[in-house]
Amino acid sequence: MPAARPKKENNSATPPSDDGHLKESLSENSKSKRKRQSQSCDACRARKVRCARENPDDPKQSCKHCITLGIPCTYDYQPKKRGPPNLYLRRLQEAAAAAANHHQSDSPSDLDAAASPISTLASPPQSIVSPTIGSKSPPSFLESSINQLPSIPSVPIPPSRYPIAADTYHNHYTPQSSVQSSSYNGSRASDSGANGHGLHHPHSQPKVEEQQPYPSSPSDSFSTYPLYNWSYKQHQLLPIPVPTTVPPLSYYYRPRRLEEIAPRDTISLIIALFFDFVYPLTPCVHKPSFMADLHSRREERDPLFFALVMSTVASTLVQVPRSYLPMERPVVRKLAQTAHEASRHITIASYDPPTSMHVVIRYFDCIYHFCEGHDATQHAAFGEAAHIAVTLRMHEEASYEGLDPIECEVRRRTFWLLFGADKSMSILLGRPICLRDEDCTVHFPKELDDEYITPSAYLPQPHGKTAIVSGLNYTSRIFALLGEILVRIRVDKRSPPQGQFATARLEEVQSLQARILAALSHTPEALRLKQTQTQPHLPPEYGGAGFRQATFAEVKDFFDNPNASRANALNPFLVMQANLYVTQQLVRFVIEQYRDELLMSLHGNLDEMQVAEDREAVASDLLNILHSIPIQSIATNGPSLVHKVRFVASTLLDAVRKAETAPASAARAHAYLWDFLSILSEIERNYLLDDDRDGTSSGDGMMV
Repeated sequence: MPAARPKKENNSATPPSDDGHLKESLSENSKSKRKRQSQSCDACRARKVRCARENPDDPKQSCKHCITLGIPCTYDYQPKKRGPPNLYLRRLQEAAAAAANHHQSDSPSDLDAAASPISTLASPPQSIVSPTIGSKSPPSFLESSINQLPSIPSVPIPPSRYPIAADTYHNHYTPQSSVQSSSYNGSRASDSGANGHGLHHPHSQPKVEEQQPYPSSPSDSFSTYPLYNWSYKQHQLLPIPVPTTVPPLSYYYRPRRLEEIAPRDTISLIIALFFDFVYPLTPCVHKPSFMADLHSRREERDPLFFALVMSTVASTLVQVPRSYLPMERPVVRKLAQTAHEASRHITIASYDPPTSMHVVIRYFDCIYHFCEGHDATQHAAFGEAAHIAVTLRMHEEASYEGLDPIECEVRRRTFWLLFGADKSMSILLGRPICLRDEDCTVHFPKELDDEYITPSAYLPQPHGKTAIVSGLNYTSRIFALLGEILVRIRVDKRSPPQGQFATARLEEVQSLQARILAALSHTPEALRLKQTQTQPHLPPEYGGAGFRQATFAEVKDFFDNPNASRANALNPFLVMQANLYVTQQLVRFVIEQYRDELLMSLHGNLDEMQVAEDREAVASDLLNILHSIPIQSIATNGPSLVHKVRFVASTLLDAVRKAETAPASAARAHAYLWDFLSILSEIERNYLLDDDRDGTSSGDGMMV
């Protein structure tokens, strides 16, 4: 083997390397020296073998491999310059020159300022440059955007393309950039305030951060994801539709401030409306502890509590009359959407470990999507709530041992709300039952108001004072009966009973019928329906143009007049009466329908007169209920009550049309009920926040 090639002088030597890449000469005045010779000949380079010559300094001498192979030993290969580093620097220089020419023509005094963004980009701090890319290999999107950096005009910052919490939805709301928490983003808030109203200046580099499509980070260093801090922020200066960096889900799980969504006074108003109008039907939070946490700003320490507040706000906005909110309908809808998305971004990253707060949040999300007409999303949210509840074993009484009283009651109430919603969707939509009664051993919630439930003990309810939660308990008993009849209907549909089995089933159904009729016979006085005189025929004032006109006027005043009386709507027991007694008639109707089907299968025919009388009784009782409760209390129940009445009324009307021997009184009862349903549809329409939808656009229903 020949001796190793001796080292050359430093100013002309090339580091030994088998790939033979050359670097450019460091000096332009070294032309007198001999031209560099490639370390390997063309043949050895192609074969990737070491090129060996007797005399390395003799450029005309053939190497041993070429001599052995009998081929010419040539050195024609010309090494190419490295492209990306030089191309990158050249483009930076061209951009700087273009910026200088541009600003020299407009404002020569701004020349130095125009070049500052380029110099910043050309020499980014080493601590925030991605180690995987390095300083010699910039991201591809940066090369195409550098030339446009200096010429960005001074315009107000547009809202984020992916709105979460930062979008402004009303001109008097404070932008997110000026209300960032000083605990983790004080410097960014002060930078925003310096420019006033969030205006973007082309030479103010910190303002780039305000155009991020994601919420601001609690840390400005982004030490875990350094590329995101530098190159991605510069990229956002251009209107490129798809972000190149997707932050991890954990990025969103951080404390937030309510002021990032809306002024705190606005949030407080919405929470007050929740406890006045929504809470009696869905008492799944503990009011004293919830309000204490809100006043102590727990959301700024606990992201999950922030999500709970946001979901509460979103579900409330779609359930209270518009006249109670000092906002226009599009503003209300935008705020509800923003609050829901802010909650969703946090909870999607915090499933483990599951808590009862997760279940409450998803239940509120389900209500929000139901009222907004997002049918599939509504059922997805309900499925999450139900399965998280089952994961926590909220359906088993044994799982409540060792929990404090507040946690126990929140879990019980939330579970029974889910149980009722499950049965409602099953009967109205023909869906399978998710929470079956035979799998549930959990007790009903204790009939105590929240102020008598403390973290350490249950305090006695004052004598004669009816607890708000008693309405939920009676409703849950009714839905438990509905669950029993639904299970039997589904089983018999798959395998119809015959002979003595059909007779035994008929006896079970008749027992359920008796139980549903007596389900509300022992309700406390506050929940008892106002007694009306029993009349052989429905009074004429139950229907007709005069009744409709007067009731429509009441509904319009309730929804449109902020100064209208709220006494009936603020009475939680009147509101719960409407829900209780209408739900009872719904379940009664389902049971009697299946009873008639069993009688038909056993005897082959039915007593048409008896069936018509039973249908008339359901319609008359439902009308008596609706006329015994103030229309404002009925309207406070929202769309869920409308779905129940519509289900019964539409089925009854079909039965009357098909019956040849139906008495005239039955037809009149159904006509009156249909008139009342038109009023309820008007109530449902007033709850919609989307002007393009009407009150009958969705057939889905989720009851409380």
